[in-house]
Amino acid sequence: MTADETEKPAWDIKKGPRASAWPPRPKQGPARMITLDEMKGWIVHEDERLLVVSKPGDVVCHPSKAGPWSSLVGAAREYTQLPTMHLVFRLDRETSGIVVLAKDARMASKLQTAMQERTVGKAYQAILTGELPAAVKVNEPLGDDTASPVFVKTTVRPDGVPAVTHFQPVGVGGGFTFARVVTETGRKHQIRAHAHWMGFPLVGDKIYGPDARLYLDFIDTGWTTALAEKLLMSRQALHCAEIDLGRAGLNHVFSAPLPEDMEAFALARGIPLPEE
Repeated sequence: MTADETEKPAWDIKKGPRASAWPPRPKQGPARMITLDEMKGWIVHEDERLLVVSKPGDVVCHPSKAGPWSSLVGAAREYTQLPTMHLVFRLDRETSGIVVLAKDARMASKLQTAMQERTVGKAYQAILTGELPAAVKVNEPLGDDTASPVFVKTTVRPDGVPAVTHFQPVGVGGGFTFARVVTETGRKHQIRAHAHWMGFPLVGDKIYGPDARLYLDFIDTGWTTALAEKLLMSRQALHCAEIDLGRAGLNHVFSAPLPEDMEAFALARGIPLPEE
């Protein structure tokens, strides 16, 4: 047994709770606030029943205690002046891309049913650590990672819920892969957990990257030079590029271009990108 294997872990689940999703961040400054002009600039599509936006990779979807302009849902309510906005397709805080909100309960129910029936097409773009040689279909159940110091972490486990993810390498270079990722199911952290299980974690992933304890460091200290050296990007390199509602009975395909941070990372390392 090596020294690394015998070393006592930096946390002990028996001595206290694990870290929650995004606990109070006193050392990381105030909450990221959204301006009205930003909100307007993110809009991809709007009609009397839908609001579709391209979310940056530093905005939380769900309402927070910091006021309406601190979350996408809150900002959408302020922008539309509607009492309720229904978040149909959410993204993690540090995932960018297409988010669909419904303006009324009937449309929300219709789209949520379509999600359950798997008639909504979702395609992502991701930068993986390592050079993925061929397309991979991951059909592995996911559940809570009770061995992790991070409470929200998901892992492959036999008693988990079914989860299927398709990874298609598009460009490979410099020890990284630019991949198109398609999900058949919509589990928590599904792409990130399956990429980690494959051994090709997302660049910049604080929880599913080189060490989940980096996430705890981020909570304690904020973004630092040491974290930048290990994670390479300040967020996970994951972008929801397309949502297709055709099979759900709506004649809409929404798309968002690759964000600047992911494009810059790929170009700096010679990773081929798909032509627009």
